[in-house]
Amino acid sequence: MPVWTPRRIAVIIAIACTVTVSACGGSGLFGQQYEYEEELYVQLDGSAIAYVNASVPALVALRGADLNVDPRSRPEREKLRALFSAPGARVTTPTFSRRDGRRFVHVRVDVDDLRHLPRIAPFAWSTYRFERQGDVFAYRQVVGKASGTIVSGAGWKGDEMVSFKMHLPSEIPFNNSPKPVQRGNILQWEQPLADRLAGVPLEIEAQLEPKSILYSTLLLFAGTVVAAALTFAIAIWWVVRKGRKDEVRSST
Repeated sequence: MPVWTPRRIAVIIAIACTVTVSACGGSGLFGQQYEYEEELYVQLDGSAIAYVNASVPALVALRGADLNVDPRSRPEREKLRALFSAPGARVTTPTFSRRDGRRFVHVRVDVDDLRHLPRIAPFAWSTYRFERQGDVFAYRQVVGKASGTIVSGAGWKGDEMVSFKMHLPSEIPFNNSPKPVQRGNILQWEQPLADRLAGVPLEIEAQLEPKSILYSTLLLFAGTVVAAALTFAIAIWWVVRKGRKDEVRSST
């Protein structure tokens, strides 16, 4: 049985901390957490899936939502569905979580044309452009002023952040995000909640290649399968041919 000396315990703790920091990219166990986050999955045909993950106070202060900010109140699912509803938009049932003494809402909206997102109240502070320009697709979003609704008792400390994240379907030859591209096709823009409340404008730009990464991946996968099949067939042919030669030699 090992002896748990203070030195041994310290070494184990140091290893655990190193593994944790490495796995999380140095951002802590859960990484950066946001008070308000819009996450957009874009397709080359212009359709999109939009997620909003936000505290109720942030949704009220930024987007003017008519919601009860008291975390002890009952979740207002129907109000949220109505808030995110619009012609051509498909809203999933909102879900909820808690953090820092506040209730957070999580909503998904599917649209056939991302340029129609401003028809949905929470996205109406942005203008969207998505069009073919020469050899690329150009995306541009300008996030404008917040609703300016006063919220008291939210428990904000002043260091809360807002995030706008995009998952793009193809290679990205240009973008104006101050952060590096994540996992090949994810872009992110951050802003302090205080700036977003003050209406400091945020401009989001990106260019996309017209061929999706999925299509290229499938072609690569298909090519790999064909190459493997050919190699396997050649190996079988060689074994059969060698066996026949051995039979001929043994018979003579």
